[in-house]
Amino acid sequence: MYQLELTSQAQRQLYKPSVADLRRIVATIQQLRNNPRPSGVKKLRGPIYRIRVGDWRIVYAVFERDNLIVVGKIARRSKDTYKRMRELL
Repeated sequence: MYQLELTSQAQRQLYKPSVADLRRIVATIQQLRNNPRPSGVKKLRGPIYRIRVGDWRIVYAVFERDNLIVVGKIARRSKDTYKRMRELL
């Protein structure tokens, strides 16, 4: 099982979705602890992955050596969603 951490930016972004979307997002993030690369995940760059939850995107990194998942961003899909990926983690 992997440890799960959220960056301060990801924690702030949890206040944006509706309650129904928030429940789905939190459930998806918790499931990453058991399976960091579930069906539908897309590898973006290096250890960074993206998973879709409706209109929302969860951008996270998997560090195998430390058994750690760091959620860097939770955002609604837009043209700016994937900008500055290196600064997330």
